Amino acid sequence: MVHAFVMIETGPGESEGLLETVRALDSVVEAHVVAGGYDIVAEADAAEVYEVLSTASTGIRNLESVMDTKTYIAMDE
Repeated sequence: MVHAFVMIETGPGESEGLLETVRALDSVVEAHVVAGGYDIVAEADAAEVYEVLSTASTGIRNLESVMDTKTYIAMDE
């Protein structure tokens, strides 16, 4: 199992509106609006790294109002 954290930067005022859309994506198990350098943090689980990266690069980055993402793969089990 691959576990990852996807940090999402949205356009101004767009975080709340995107939260449920992010939560509904394949592999996303949790997502929260946060304060700090990013606006939403999503957690993703999948059998393979490719599935997590696909969710981040295709699923999340293609959403309207997503400005940037950073994906961090967890190294512990």
